[in-house]
Amino acid sequence: MTQHPYTYTILRYVHDPRAGEALNVGVVLHVAAERKLLARVRSTFGRVKAAFPDLDGEAFKQALREVERGIERVAREIEKGGLLAAAGDAAAFARRGMPEDDSALQWSPVGSGLTADAQATLERLYDRFVQRHDDRVRRRRDDEDIWRPVRERLEARGVSVPFEEKTFAGEVDAITFRHAWKNGQWHAYEGVSLDLASQDSIMEKARRWVGHLTTVKDGLAEPLKLHLIIGAPQEQGLGEAYRKALTMMRKAPLGPEVVEEDAIDDLVSRIEDEVRAHAQDRGHPAALGG
Repeated sequence: MTQHPYTYTILRYVHDPRAGEALNVGVVLHVAAERKLLARVRSTFGRVKAAFPDLDGEAFKQALREVERGIERVAREIEKGGLLAAAGDAAAFARRGMPEDDSALQWSPVGSGLTADAQATLERLYDRFVQRHDDRVRRRRDDEDIWRPVRERLEARGVSVPFEEKTFAGEVDAITFRHAWKNGQWHAYEGVSLDLASQDSIMEKARRWVGHLTTVKDGLAEPLKLHLIIGAPQEQGLGEAYRKALTMMRKAPLGPEVVEEDAIDDLVSRIEDEVRAHAQDRGHPAALGG
């Protein structure tokens, strides 16, 4: 069979440009001699959502559908021939279908090769650059995943904590905690997942927390004891960044207590004791179930 030169480009979803978090989600292939422009993009999204739990799934699906429609339009123009078909490679034609801007979807530099079967080559490239990496993607835990064991263990012990959402405002900023209750002073508890993809993303999240606490420290009207439950990264090789992030957060304004996952039972026991004492002081023993 006759082989023809082809070019290809990879569609990448760049979740966090600063942290270098990205995932391949599609391939576009161009065979000039056959006037073919072929594309395959991801049709299932569980792996992407597992890698990036805060992803807006519906918006992501819509964006990929728009890419497909754009490539199909360009492919029809190439089939007709003319100047468009004669000029460009896969990356150039892909950018006609989806121009690059500041969005999270970006095209890779162009690659090339020889093919006697364009469709089979497309499938091979998709398997190599997109699908093969699926098994390596672990579901990264979000902040709620880190908080959940605290909530579940309190429930298992029959401890009813009067948690409420509470906003603390400083002079220039405010921060809202979802799990706060008042026992003489306010106590706030937040899960913070550092189960991220890279050292940079771990440090960036720690810096954001330090920044938030810095901006609300001055002018805080009520005393606050903050407890941050920290989820460790699952990826090997990120331990050093995790430890640096813990140190940074322990030194943050407001002096938060930083609780690692292996200390959750101790934290829950302390909360139980505090709720018990609070209920007895107020004459409400029903705060403890069972």
